[in-house]
Amino acid sequence: MGPVTRSRVVITYCTRCKWQLRAQWYAGELLQTFEEELGEVALRPATGGVFRVDVEADGAETGVWNRKRDGGFPEITELKRRVRDLVAPNKSLGHAER
Repeated sequence: MGPVTRSRVVITYCTRCKWQLRAQWYAGELLQTFEEELGEVALRPATGGVFRVDVEADGAETGVWNRKRDGGFPEITELKRRVRDLVAPNKSLGHAER
């Protein structure tokens, strides 16, 4: 039996907009919630007002949140639900489900 491949989350944030701390906070929340399901949460600096959260799993990348498309920044419960639906559909998020 080979190693288990775990999903990777990439948070791309605008450095000029000073969104690094926000990206770090989301990363910490996702790592804590999905400690067994995620292999990595990467922070990718960019410019141009970008703030995106993508999940890479099984060789495919899925856009979870895009500030320009979805409008602003996600509530943490919404972000966790969207990530959960991709990496651990049967996982309960406890109070965040309500």
